[in-house]
Amino acid sequence: MILLVNGESLSIRELGPDFLLLEKMVAYPPCRAVIRMWVDGEQDEWSVRLPEGIVSERVALSLP
Repeated sequence: MILLVNGESLSIRELGPDFLLLEKMVAYPPCRAVIRMWVDGEQDEWSVRLPEGIVSERVALSLP
């Protein structure tokens, strides 16, 4: 799983219902992003909001 933010691809370690944990923290202000996931060779992606931005490895999520 990856989080796409402003053209940057960040690896997701864990995904919860309203948060995700990143492998490596990169600071970003509040913004929109895309989660991309592969299951059984099929790619799926959806848009999310990062209402608090990225300020630690634990990132709050909400739907746009």
